[in-house]
Amino acid sequence: MDLAELQAFLLVAREKSFSRAAEKLYRTQPAVSMAIRRLEEWVGQPLFVRGLRAAKLTDAGELLRDYAERMLNLREEIRRGVEDLRGVRRGRVSLGVNESSIHALLPALARFRRLHPGIHIAVHRTFSRDIPGEVLNYRLDLGVISYVPQEEKLKTVEIFRDHLTFVVPPSHRLARRRRVDISALGEETFIAHIVGSPYRWRVIQLFEKHRVPLRMGVELPTIESIKRFVQMGMGVAIVPRMCVRWDVERGLLAEVQIKQLRMPRHLYLIHRRDARFSHATAALVHLLQAGRGSSPRKAS
Repeated sequence: MDLAELQAFLLVAREKSFSRAAEKLYRTQPAVSMAIRRLEEWVGQPLFVRGLRAAKLTDAGELLRDYAERMLNLREEIRRGVEDLRGVRRGRVSLGVNESSIHALLPALARFRRLHPGIHIAVHRTFSRDIPGEVLNYRLDLGVISYVPQEEKLKTVEIFRDHLTFVVPPSHRLARRRRVDISALGEETFIAHIVGSPYRWRVIQLFEKHRVPLRMGVELPTIESIKRFVQMGMGVAIVPRMCVRWDVERGLLAEVQIKQLRMPRHLYLIHRRDARFSHATAALVHLLQAGRGSSPRKAS
């Protein structure tokens, strides 16, 4: 087996066609078919279901695809590492975050760009539950999540501390209040995030504990749409403070403390324990661990 055969295999699987894969590889279809046959001889099983017009993977093919992607991603990491020996003047760093975490990272990323303008930063929006697997499979160099993962092959470092906060439009009856009791919120329309999370369930449980109705009349797909809808006077929201700090400082939203709402939120930087960082990735890790006004501490 060689990497060229694996690349041909992955392209056939992606295109679902030997002929289209051959065109993209600038090779003949018989050459691509021969590469697949050599792989099948090595594996000892067929990789594609025969007799179908569209190339469909067998169970052995599905298994090989996962490993092949890891191997080719690792090859790319090696190439980038060798290039980066020249110093932090060029290179690429891939970072996985969920929608809300990027708000905490933007100041650090801006500073990194000023220090290292030749480094390409690729920030991938990924569900938090998927980020550890993407890091372990070499699809991401780094990840930022709001929980400590269980995978022993990952190293975890706290880089940011935040909390949930309650925001209302500036014209709202509570906008001039610094603090309210949760009992005063039973008639409010809450604008909620449609994607479930542990923090969402903790808020629901908090309202249930105090026997206060939580009227989630609208569910929206992004934090930005939630903020905009609250600004339009369509309801109130409980969101990570890091996502609304800019809006509160500029008077676009009013922040009100709920007496019973005490939900700290921590962000953790994760990477493979055995990772050999490129100079670019190491520089970003160092900057993120320096924190944003709070001293980082190791979580595991």
